[in-house]
Amino acid sequence: MDLPLIEFRDVTKRFGDRTILDKMSLKIYENEITTIIGKSGTGKSVLLKHIIGLLKPDEGTILFRGKPVHEMGKNEWDGYRSQVSYMFQNNALFDSLTVFDNIALPLRQTTNLRKREVMRKVMTRIQQTELTEVTRKYPSELSGGMQKRVALARALATDPQIVLFDEPTTGQDPIRKNIILSMIAHYRRKFGFTAVLISHDIPDVFFISDRIILLWEGKAAFQGSYEESMRLDHPMIDELLHSLEGFQDELTGLLSKQVFKNRYTMTLQRRQTDVTVSAILFTVDFDLAADLFGAPVFEILRIMGQNINDFFGPLGGFSARHQRNQLLTILPHIQLPDAQALLDTFARQLQEKAFSDIQAMIRANMGDHMCLNLSVKAGIIEGKSTDDIDRIIDKAESSQKVVAVYRCDQGGEAR
Repeated sequence: MDLPLIEFRDVTKRFGDRTILDKMSLKIYENEITTIIGKSGTGKSVLLKHIIGLLKPDEGTILFRGKPVHEMGKNEWDGYRSQVSYMFQNNALFDSLTVFDNIALPLRQTTNLRKREVMRKVMTRIQQTELTEVTRKYPSELSGGMQKRVALARALATDPQIVLFDEPTTGQDPIRKNIILSMIAHYRRKFGFTAVLISHDIPDVFFISDRIILLWEGKAAFQGSYEESMRLDHPMIDELLHSLEGFQDELTGLLSKQVFKNRYTMTLQRRQTDVTVSAILFTVDFDLAADLFGAPVFEILRIMGQNINDFFGPLGGFSARHQRNQLLTILPHIQLPDAQALLDTFARQLQEKAFSDIQAMIRANMGDHMCLNLSVKAGIIEGKSTDDIDRIIDKAESSQKVVAVYRCDQGGEAR
């Protein structure tokens, strides 16, 4: 693997008699979203403060692009520090400053740019983050989601290579959480920075994360992808996952991915004989004339999840959001012809019920002049309970075809 952008080697940090980081070693790679999870008191915020330079380790080494930061001269350290930005949990916007002045603040405080150059940079970020209409407004005049966008624009004002996010979705409802996480992922791709998040919002945050670091008793117990963590046989991972088994996907009301896999294993794979199962993988595709991370997108996913649960749940089916816009349903003891008939009936109900709900929601949120088209694809396969769930997903995805289409100017059309 490439040289880590940031690396901790045996870093220890104590506060009095308490050891918060205990010979911690971890790696953060460039142009990825790394999410740090763990129980309260495991050192997540302390770790971020070491990255930004607010704390120094008692022992061990922190490296940036392979060079120990404690060996850097003042100019080199200032250069590193200028590449790191921080988005605070509560946004930390100044109520007495306009949106423009809040975003301009780090440029005015940490650079020697002329007034004209500050204005150019700030207006560029304002335009890129779709804040033009609120430039002269104050934070108190903005919605919570808009305030988050201002805080992100300010964090990006200095063109940082690394942006640290401390609990960016705390206190938000499920729709708003997904909007904020989607916003982070969208702007990370757009601007090319490296993102490091602290989050308790499992499983939502896993949908945008390239890499997960699990902190446990002052150490990094696991580093890797979410899928790799699910396959890891480690008592500390098992204990954390067990503590999360009650978590649902708050947005859709469906099972979390881990609970879904556990249920699949417990109810099907541990039986003495093979059980026939049918699997349906739904993908919701958006023709986005709307904002990439706007509420309508996640409202549609919520409506889809609710309809899938209401229709297939009473039949013994169980479902989870596999990817951000993919929903997987397992139907035990149901053979393919019966499952296909059920899918056909469900597609008709999308037109009669779900699409009418979607149409009303779009008008309420976007106005009659806005248009958001979508299509629903479904792949359906029959398998055995001994089949690996990942293989089932791959086979279902390869068999997907469009089963329903919604055109905002024509209403819903089932196929």
